[in-house]
Amino acid sequence: MIRKYVFGTPFETEAVTQQLPAETGMPGYGAIQTDEGFRFTLSLEETDLVYGLGEANRGINKRGYVYVSNCTDDPNHTESKESLYGAHNFVVVSRKGKDSFGLFFDYPSTIRFDIGYAKRDEMAVTCGDANLCLYVITGESAYDIVKQFRHIIGRSYIPPKYAFGFGQSRWGYRTAQDFRQAADGYRNCNIPIDMVYMDIDYMQDYKDFTVNQEQFPDFKAFVDEMKEKKIHLIPIIDAGVKIEEGYDVYEEGVKENMFCKREDGTDFAAAVWPGMTHFPDMLNPKARRWFGLKYKRLTDAGIDGFWNDMNEPAIFYSKEGLAETTQFLKEFLEKGMGEDASNPFQSFRLQGKIHSLSNNPEDYRRFYHNVNGQKVRHDKVHNLFGYNMTRAASEAFEEIAPGKRILMFSRSSYIGMHRYGGVWTGDNQSWWSHLLLNLKMMPSLNMCGFLYTGADLGGFGSNTTEDLLLRWLAFGVFTPLMRNHAAMGTRLQECYQFENTENFRHIIEVRYRLIPYLYSEFMKAALHDDMYFRPLGFDYPEDEMACEVEDQLMLGHEIMIAPVYTQNANGRYVYLPEEMMFVKFLPDGHIHKEILEKGHHYVKIALNEASLFIRKGKAIPIVDAAQCVEEIRMETKQMLGYENADYDLYDDDGVSVIV
Repeated sequence: MIRKYVFGTPFETEAVTQQLPAETGMPGYGAIQTDEGFRFTLSLEETDLVYGLGEANRGINKRGYVYVSNCTDDPNHTESKESLYGAHNFVVVSRKGKDSFGLFFDYPSTIRFDIGYAKRDEMAVTCGDANLCLYVITGESAYDIVKQFRHIIGRSYIPPKYAFGFGQSRWGYRTAQDFRQAADGYRNCNIPIDMVYMDIDYMQDYKDFTVNQEQFPDFKAFVDEMKEKKIHLIPIIDAGVKIEEGYDVYEEGVKENMFCKREDGTDFAAAVWPGMTHFPDMLNPKARRWFGLKYKRLTDAGIDGFWNDMNEPAIFYSKEGLAETTQFLKEFLEKGMGEDASNPFQSFRLQGKIHSLSNNPEDYRRFYHNVNGQKVRHDKVHNLFGYNMTRAASEAFEEIAPGKRILMFSRSSYIGMHRYGGVWTGDNQSWWSHLLLNLKMMPSLNMCGFLYTGADLGGFGSNTTEDLLLRWLAFGVFTPLMRNHAAMGTRLQECYQFENTENFRHIIEVRYRLIPYLYSEFMKAALHDDMYFRPLGFDYPEDEMACEVEDQLMLGHEIMIAPVYTQNANGRYVYLPEEMMFVKFLPDGHIHKEILEKGHHYVKIALNEASLFIRKGKAIPIVDAAQCVEEIRMETKQMLGYENADYDLYDDDGVSVIV
């Protein structure tokens, strides 16, 4: 059952697609105060598990820390961080022996979830304005509650089938030859690949919807060349439009009032990659359509996939912020270099002021959106920007390429964006802890509707190692978005750059052998408001041990995965909540199969092996490896698992929009 409670005058986020009547009175769970902002408090029992919050830090069970929904451009995802790129305000309180319930706080600005942090036995949800909708969902289990929530927020985005192949990306590919080299490096080593991603350097001076004419004099011909190699080029699109005379997107936007405004009605300006930019007013349907249709410039060249970035929106600095910092520095040099120069706090003040130039909360208060003729200050709706940028593209694709699926995923998001695109988890690091964090984020994102998800395999920042990349790829075999992505200045981490290329070839070939099953389970989850990844406790709610496991996941309805995420480990301990078949894909082409009884086991998994566990009485389809999705041959299909088990395979043309 779902009940909707309305407080004040909420902003319509369009996160929920079903019309539900507003209930009178107060929810039956927790206490609410609205005299100073909004505060929801709930007593937590010792055995309560709290799931949800999508792209959030730390564990699958969110108890014990603070999480702030405030879409933030921050590449340093340490345990102390409270905000990441997404804002997904849905939690499920799973209660042993009692009714569980879910809570969705539909609020587009900063909202804070203290889940047993200030007080171990209390959850407190607070935000600055008492203008929001609260949805309370009751059901038979945490899993049932998630399914109900998924039903009211609308069907999850479905990408083209090629998007389930492997992709290579690097910030720093600049020339056509850079992209050829990446594609040829994989093809020459017979490592399967379907996509090469284009980061910001393909553009002319970082201007959206442009291509560097010197490096790509005939871009369409280059796209066609790559397609002949069965490679899809996937360009990036950023949120800011460069301020430059003669740049038609900028000039049109100014002329037609498509950009966010300062309070005085002038176009707000801030620095991002191109220098000073304007932000399209993504909350204005007219501006949204205008921006979305610009993608046609690239689809006309044969592009059939994109990734949206910098759409929190990220701000390096504003004119106002730079002026304030300049004044601060002037005063600091005049006063701070005097007798207080030895005071360490002076140094902290200086560093803090400079660091606060980027993504400064004050800047988000400086500009406004036009919503149905009303001015709405950006910070009041901040978490909706990236969502609506991706919505702009998705809605435009319906006009640009009717009936055809286009790959689209985003860095910033809010619940509701899951209908228009997937997400990747942003600028992670080449750390073993981030491999584990990647694993823990996946079911939480699924709970909030985001099924097409993945991380930068191997890590974006820092220097990866061969073993870390292999282990991360072995997990990435199972994530719908499987992409190796690295930052400029880091170690080259294309799979063919390493000494033992055959190990990388084998792991990625396993992905292609599993694509019919992975695609089938993804589509079933999307079409039936289900989850692709789940915590073990969703399938085994009466098993206390299963409910505590956070480094193993259920995938679909046939398998469990338990990736190795520890340096120098030759295997790992796993907990099986029932008898399962342990499967390893060996580098010589053989498949190791072993029945393991319920309980704890140590399983050996070498660096060049990929593994999974098949549930008792189940089987999955596998096929021969292929060099790209298009070359997968279903006539090679065989069943892997328990004898005489059937599997209901979903398949389609992988291109047509599902109505």
